[in-house]
Amino acid sequence: MIDKNDIYVAQGYGQRLGFGRFPALLIIDLTNAFADPALFGGGNIDEAIAHTVPLLAAARLSGVPIMFSTHAYAADGIDHGLMVQKNHNLKRLVAGTDATAIVADLAPRDGELVLSKRHPSAFFGTDLLGWLSARNVDTVLICGCTTSGCIRATAVDALGYGLRPIVIRDCVGDRALQPHLANLFDLEQKYADVVPLRAALDHLAARSK
Repeated sequence: MIDKNDIYVAQGYGQRLGFGRFPALLIIDLTNAFADPALFGGGNIDEAIAHTVPLLAAARLSGVPIMFSTHAYAADGIDHGLMVQKNHNLKRLVAGTDATAIVADLAPRDGELVLSKRHPSAFFGTDLLGWLSARNVDTVLICGCTTSGCIRATAVDALGYGLRPIVIRDCVGDRALQPHLANLFDLEQKYADVVPLRAALDHLAARSK
């Protein structure tokens, strides 16, 4: 019987994309709602937030573009779509409320984009691609949550748009471990590079010199 990893190797998966010349940091949905297990948090999302703190500091020091996304809907629900039909609790993610604010430890600064989205991918229905293109970005460092949802969707779309998706393993989280690990494996095989926090910090530090 062929080992599950061997068949990926035999079929040519798992090649490395590497870092390009002009990275940006994408912090996906690290909001109060996703830090709260009573809402949409749990699992290892708290650890992802804690590990993103030094990553954000390094990105700021290196001067790369930084984007935060928040999943949010209008208070009157006019923009609810089929995602809300799949999970009615998403109605609690109202734009401008504490639930959809970025967690305090990662509070955005002036000059950093805060982008509101209504779908898993930070690219879908937003102006993220144009914003990155205007800054000549060719690589996106992706962190946040959830690994099986918005991280995966954002990484797949980034690849489709010709950007190098680099998922920072220590800085992504999910409410359950099994989908987290399964999606990290699948992303690394087919859609992105999955790297440890140290690799991302070293890359950003080299840019700061």
